[in-house]
Amino acid sequence: MSTLPITVTRDGAIAILTIDRPDAMNAINGAVLDGLRDALDALEAAGDCRGLIITGAGRAFVAGADIAAMKTMTPDDAAAFSSRGSKLFRRLEGLPFPVVAAVNGFALGGGCELALSCDFIYASEKARFGQPEVQLGLVAGFGGTQRLPRKVPYGVAMELLLSGRMIDAAEALRIGLVNRVCAPDALLDETKAALGEILAKGPVAVRATRTLVQRSLDTSLDVGLTEETAAFGEIFTTSDRTEGVSAFLEKRAPTFTGS
Repeated sequence: MSTLPITVTRDGAIAILTIDRPDAMNAINGAVLDGLRDALDALEAAGDCRGLIITGAGRAFVAGADIAAMKTMTPDDAAAFSSRGSKLFRRLEGLPFPVVAAVNGFALGGGCELALSCDFIYASEKARFGQPEVQLGLVAGFGGTQRLPRKVPYGVAMELLLSGRMIDAAEALRIGLVNRVCAPDALLDETKAALGEILAKGPVAVRATRTLVQRSLDTSLDVGLTEETAAFGEIFTTSDRTEGVSAFLEKRAPTFTGS
């Protein structure tokens, strides 16, 4: 991973993945996608990561796809590039731990799509969001047309996608795109604190809850309720459930093992 524009640091069970092409505003190209893939491979192989934060170096989270690289793409090249990014972002949703975007600056095009692929978003006051593809005669290629209407009201998503308009952090908070807006120098600490609060809960329950919520977007209410009931029963086979209930009744902090 050292030759690719991605850095990964650790704070205990939390990994911080930084897209590190500041001179190019962290624009997504093949090397960035390779670096993300390799970083996720390494984190999953290590087996000790329980939460992931994705952020960007410099003034941008990710300012979009690398337009210069796209200039010479054939239609087949473009479809392959879109497929690579889309599959990789989908992989984020399938990781066995929560993923949070810490958006420090511009999150445009592919950057907005990357943030949308995370479980939730914390943003700096300097953050800016948008899907400007139509301004270049393009469409979103990494899931923007699918995830944005699932995140914000349909009409809001449609207006942003059709206009290519960029919005600031305050508006992103108002429409429900982001969960919290932070002072720039506090963004990473507040994101780590939020993720740390989640990681203090029962690991098996966190994983199951994350999966149930994700599946709720793609299934009927009746099917979702059936799956929730099954998961509720399955949780009662775990030692975490025994420990969590016992700790509550004994008025002490639980010691979860993730089993």
